[in-house]
Amino acid sequence: MIPRALTIAGSASQGSAGIQADLKTFQERDVYGMSAITAIVANNSITEQGIFTHPLESIEAQVYASLEHVGVDAVKTGMLFTMEIIKRVTAMLKEAEVEKLVVDPVMIGKMGSQLLRDEAIESMREDLIPLATIITPNLMEASRILELDDILTVDGMKWAAEQLHKLGPSYVLVKGGALEEDAVDVLYDGETFTEFKADRIDTIHTSGAGCTYAAAITAELAKGKSVEESVAIGKDFVTAAIKHAVSFERGIGSTYQAAYRKNKE
Repeated sequence: MIPRALTIAGSASQGSAGIQADLKTFQERDVYGMSAITAIVANNSITEQGIFTHPLESIEAQVYASLEHVGVDAVKTGMLFTMEIIKRVTAMLKEAEVEKLVVDPVMIGKMGSQLLRDEAIESMREDLIPLATIITPNLMEASRILELDDILTVDGMKWAAEQLHKLGPSYVLVKGGALEEDAVDVLYDGETFTEFKADRIDTIHTSGAGCTYAAAITAELAKGKSVEESVAIGKDFVTAAIKHAVSFERGIGSTYQAAYRKNKE
């Protein structure tokens, strides 16, 4: 049976991030992808509103349909936006006894949109994160969760990873894409730190990078890979996606999920 992965996240209408990036990544990693959309993000210069949350009933129906008709080997959460959504998703994950859960604590989009309400951070910290196999915060997200000042160094990332691990996840991956030096990510399992490094790529076209990275990790976990193997593959995958990012000459462009495969052919 093909491995199965479910993403519970927001829909990015321009196609670069969220559900769209997750499903593209699942397909590229040869995993059967399903989705439960929590909100639609469609910011633009014409309409007054650009973020539309789905009612809990809609989110519940999508999750239950995926579980009932297909089943899951791994689940990823992305943009959840409200405390109510976080609490309901947490309850469903517990009910389903999900064994492999990747929590990407999405807070701010590349376009500057707030994707997690301030009052929802506590619920993210106390309800969802303790269930996670691995959480994948970037530097800003790690700082917000821990209520810290900015994290500026690899040593600071390691300290943050230790503090985040105390919240209950099995693994913590603090992503250092915003560091000034090479792109270093720190994985912590409660005892050991592992660093994953890549050359810094000089580009602004990184929309969807975090979603893509977490989705690649989710796909590999669904296949039965270890967390360490999954992160290593995810790092290579997202690095290729950033290196060969797509620009439409309209601001920040998109990571390109097909790049990893196409550059191996």
